[in-house]
Amino acid sequence: MLPSHVTIVEVGPRDGLQNEKQPVATEHKVELVHRLQAAGLREIEVTSFVSPKWVPQMADNAQVMAGIRRSPGVRYSVLTPNLKGFEAALASRPDEIVVFGAASEAFSQRNINCSIAESIARFAPVVAAAREAGIKVRGAVSCALGCPYQGEVPADEVERVVRLMQEIGVQHIGIADTIGVGTPRKVQAALERALKHYPLAEVSGHFHDTYGQALTNIYTCLEIGVHTFDTSVAGLGGCPYAKGATGNVATEDVVYLLNGLGIDTGLDLDALVDAGAFISERLGRPPIARVARALLAKRAT
Repeated sequence: MLPSHVTIVEVGPRDGLQNEKQPVATEHKVELVHRLQAAGLREIEVTSFVSPKWVPQMADNAQVMAGIRRSPGVRYSVLTPNLKGFEAALASRPDEIVVFGAASEAFSQRNINCSIAESIARFAPVVAAAREAGIKVRGAVSCALGCPYQGEVPADEVERVVRLMQEIGVQHIGIADTIGVGTPRKVQAALERALKHYPLAEVSGHFHDTYGQALTNIYTCLEIGVHTFDTSVAGLGGCPYAKGATGNVATEDVVYLLNGLGIDTGLDLDALVDAGAFISERLGRPPIARVARALLAKRAT
């Protein structure tokens, strides 16, 4: 039995755009959020409160949050990797914050210069402050299915990070295939470890399509009941660890799959295609989403 409804968490405005080399105007980021919520999205990851030295694309985080016309029933989330970032984000009134920890020690050391345990210790005061402020905390386990530095990542390591996240008060856990190497059996093994510590409604999947496996992996998750997924409109967000490869699975492609399975998302596919076309045009390229390309070509004829 597959789920009757799936929740899509749109990460294009944050996870998608942060990898873009060319600056994206603040008004275009705001317009993208408006188009996404008009298409029916109720979970939108808007921006990140990180040092502009490391992620210059997100330097306008406060302006983007201030520019959004908030729609009732939409949850606006932001990434806050440390207490300084959380304190900066607080004034923008996020509905949810996101923290990321790696399942790979090699990845953690290479990217944030600390061990997994040290990274969790950094998140602990962020999580505590958010919970005290009544803000939900979503955690993600990156490199859960493979690491660009160490290769294989055992399910035991995934479970270790999931457990550490739970211990510091993270309320929702996402299993992220950061480099897109996951295949169905590995995906199920990782998700089953997460489900030992979190209820089904608080576990999600985050898949990259680097090796063309994202939709297959999502279907695998559906088979075990997981019904929340991160996706990125137009397929925004290349994979920085595999040059030239696609990154986040495209929202349009996932919605097309779910529509075909008779699973409700509450999303308007045509409006999603329009939103993806809008931001892709601003980036000077066609959408990466295969469904968007097909439907846009069909409209043209």
